[in-house]
Amino acid sequence: MQAAHIHERLSMQTPRILQLLPLGLALASTLLLNACSGEQQNEPAGGMPGAPAVTVMTVQPEPVPITAELPGRTTPYLVAELRPQVSGIVKERMFKEGSDVRAGQVLYRIDPATYQAAYDSARASLARADANLDVARQKAVRYADLVKIEAVSAQTNEEAQAAQKQAQADVGTAKAALDKARVDLDFTRVTSPIAGRIGRSTVTAGALVTANQEAALATVQQLDPIYVDVTQSSAKLLGMKRDLESGKLQRAAGNTVPVQLVLEDGSLYGAEGRLAFSEVTVDQATGSVTLRAVFPNPKGDLLPGMYVRARLTQGVNRAAMLVPHAAVSRTPSGEAQVMMVNSESKVEPRSVKAEQSIGDKWVVTEGLAAGDRVIVEGLQKVKPGAPVQAQEAGSAPASAATAK
Repeated sequence: MQAAHIHERLSMQTPRILQLLPLGLALASTLLLNACSGEQQNEPAGGMPGAPAVTVMTVQPEPVPITAELPGRTTPYLVAELRPQVSGIVKERMFKEGSDVRAGQVLYRIDPATYQAAYDSARASLARADANLDVARQKAVRYADLVKIEAVSAQTNEEAQAAQKQAQADVGTAKAALDKARVDLDFTRVTSPIAGRIGRSTVTAGALVTANQEAALATVQQLDPIYVDVTQSSAKLLGMKRDLESGKLQRAAGNTVPVQLVLEDGSLYGAEGRLAFSEVTVDQATGSVTLRAVFPNPKGDLLPGMYVRARLTQGVNRAAMLVPHAAVSRTPSGEAQVMMVNSESKVEPRSVKAEQSIGDKWVVTEGLAAGDRVIVEGLQKVKPGAPVQAQEAGSAPASAATAK
């Protein structure tokens, strides 16, 4: 009975099912077409379905100045340590510590009493010697006439001539003694031999100083201009010379080498200096060569002993490649490398030599050739050997171009 009842119900619903069947087929076809269309829209442009899109930069050689940033310290242009040339008591200090002084300016005054007395005595001795010379000269002239008429003996005349010469020598000795007394008297005024800035004084008024003592009374330093002494390894210096000789590097314009200065706080010193000379010997302890640069210092911002870094332009590389920092990575061994897109649109790692940074880019001197495409964006999505969709940096995206 039940089977007959079920068969009867199916017979009654069959026409309705047949009526709904075309509608279901049409709906399934629509969904399938939409899915296929969506897959085509999501497929990346360029012809490799599923390949990630990356941004590349086509490198080209360009002239790049090669600079070296070297550590160094500032040193005075001229240094004068003041020491007394005579002994005595300091009567007065005639300068303000830390001030600028002129060449020839009196800085200390030593008690001149004893030296003034010695000068006066020497001057009196010279006057006495001059008087004795006058007497001896007149006697010598008179005896020279008398010996001609045999009024005096030849021996007496010779003694008169010798006495005159002795008197002349005494005058010379007296003049020398007077000159020395004058010099000693002048040395009681300690003057600055150079113009510059004077430091602290090691003595005060009332102190006893001795001639040519070991301790300096004060030190004067000329700070404008000022020297900057930096060191460079001899190996780097030899490599640069070889590159210049081979033509890989070219000398910068002019014979002078400009130098920029980076201060301790990282700021750039306002004035540019120039390389003065290079030491002729290599330090055996460090294997480095000292280079000396000269900088103007009109405001006194640079003080002796400051730690600085000097940037020297050592030449111009005419075939260097500039690559953004983000495109360069380091291998576990420390070598620099970039990811490139080869002719088959696949990722290829390439070891490069990047030792200098200019702004936000590395200067690559080895490992790249003109026309190479270096990945600059999208590195996190790629791996060596994988296909990619490359787009040149700065060009409009494919979707944007299609929309236009």
